[in-house]
Amino acid sequence: MDDFRTQLRRHNLKATRQRLAVHEVMMGLGHASPDMVVQELANRGSHVTVASVYNILSQLADNRIYARRLSAGSKMYFDVNAVRHIHLYDRENHTYRDLIDEELSLLVASHLRRRKFKGFTVEDIDIQLIAHPTRSKTKSI
Repeated sequence: MDDFRTQLRRHNLKATRQRLAVHEVMMGLGHASPDMVVQELANRGSHVTVASVYNILSQLADNRIYARRLSAGSKMYFDVNAVRHIHLYDRENHTYRDLIDEELSLLVASHLRRRKFKGFTVEDIDIQLIAHPTRSKTKSI
């Protein structure tokens, strides 16, 4: 939590009770939509509106403390890990998993550095693999 407070200070943001509560929930979830954070806060006895949570998460992403993730269904998720990495998005369960593959990330970045896209400047690379579980679900009796 001290690192988070330091990051907030670095961006001239106050360590409000709501920001700290949202961050604590996000640290447990890793990747989450504002709705998921609100639900977890409610489970802990705190009431914060979806709009407030969205604003907090957006502000953290705007300051590159968190990162944004857009699901295959166009739902906004946020990621506590703002360092470049690959994501595996489970389209059935709507969950993300971090894939740390430095070799693949460097290969893609190296390839794209040699490419020009007329009228555009590439700012960043964001790789998201969209998948579904391979194991069939077993019904419990």
